[in-house]
Amino acid sequence: MTDVLYELSGGVATITLNRPERLNAMNKVGMQRLFSIWEAFEKDDNARVAILTGVGERAFSVGRDLKEREESLFDLRSIPLIGATVKVSKPTIAAVNGMALGGGFLFAQMCDICLASEHATFSIPEAKLGRGAAWAAPLTNLLPARVVMEMLLTGAPMAAQRLHALGFIGAVVAPAELMSTAKKMAALIAANAPLSVAACRRMVRTAYTHGLALKPSEAEALFAQVYESEDAAEGARAFNEKRQPVWKGR
Repeated sequence: MTDVLYELSGGVATITLNRPERLNAMNKVGMQRLFSIWEAFEKDDNARVAILTGVGERAFSVGRDLKEREESLFDLRSIPLIGATVKVSKPTIAAVNGMALGGGFLFAQMCDICLASEHATFSIPEAKLGRGAAWAAPLTNLLPARVVMEMLLTGAPMAAQRLHALGFIGAVVAPAELMSTAKKMAALIAANAPLSVAACRRMVRTAYTHGLALKPSEAEALFAQVYESEDAAEGARAFNEKRQPVWKGR
């Protein structure tokens, strides 16, 4: 079984993160597979819209697999990020079926539309792990700044219902209805004029942010020291050892 599944039917591509035993955490192999899938989706004229989801009901994705060794300095260019490291000019829908943590939240953030199960939660736990969250900067264009501040500083999960009320999520549905709801919406989009859909998408993304494109940014510079710190290594160790981290502030 591959870490990421791809299926195309009726112009709708379904991309499924497939590591349920690791809560759909993304390892390097899975990241490279996702790069290839997004590139194939973009080039395929028969693919009109994509749905990104995860296997199971526990987790959409908990982000990068912390059991896998990584470079000390986190690099967003290693992540298949729409509008930044991969070119996708077609509409995308995140169907969030459970926990969306860190990089999982990032995947929901990068899509054009987000739908969620009733039990889905979203969190930015990097402060709990001594890590950085430069990727979350565009959230200030999608959510009130003080809500983003709360999520970043506490690391606590936020329910799908609250994010729906704030406009980040388009609909919150029962778990059994999530994929059918996403596919119905995708079919509506796929049935529309491709040039009109593409122009509408470009207009909205341009209007609400220029920050989805990856650029040398103050956010990345701010977190460079964090990723090179002793605390970053301690956070990963504590996570894997299932204990509370001992922070040193260096």
